[in-house]
Amino acid sequence: MRWQPESRLESSKHLSKHITLIMTGASGAQYGLRLLEELVKARVNISLLLSRPAQIVIKTETSLDLPSRASDIQQFFTQSFNASNGQIKVYERQQWMAPIASGTGVADATVICPCSTGTLSAIAVGSSKNLLERAADVALKERKKLILVVRETPFSEIHLENMLKLSRMGAVIMPANPGFYQQPETLDDLINFMVARIFDHLGIRHKLVPAWGDQRNSIK
Repeated sequence: MRWQPESRLESSKHLSKHITLIMTGASGAQYGLRLLEELVKARVNISLLLSRPAQIVIKTETSLDLPSRASDIQQFFTQSFNASNGQIKVYERQQWMAPIASGTGVADATVICPCSTGTLSAIAVGSSKNLLERAADVALKERKKLILVVRETPFSEIHLENMLKLSRMGAVIMPANPGFYQQPETLDDLINFMVARIFDHLGIRHKLVPAWGDQRNSIK
């Protein structure tokens, strides 16, 4: 992962959108970390939730060894990405008084990236046994955008049924399947492809990858 933060001095109260980003224990931690980085650059307010398996996967797949407490994780990412004061807010998994646990404090959109099939199942049945699942449940009931970047292969019939069920509820099912028509040359190119697609659905402008049909990447 390459992080080259820019200077950001504005207060979080002047930022436009509020996005909840949830990272679970599926493989693909790089997608969630790059998404977090780009959301900071896009001047978005971020509520961040990480499952315990997510922290293990992050340590396994990257060079990061995150602290265990939410407050320390918040400080780590704020400094790493040079985020504005209060732009990133990290919540504990059982922090039921967090604003995103209620429809009155729901974010404009919620993204689970990467999303494990276990989390997918919990959301599909509305278990809400922790803040991660509750935040997704609130997004559904409030008719807010919910994007699930599911990372598993192959999919079982159970996985497919859960995805179909949630899609019918309005969730966007976006498996981590980067395209190759952009002729990627690095791992970052593949990661950026998925983050760009998430940004497209969040309605956030970006320059991560050119749009299909751009003459700079026309197929010859």
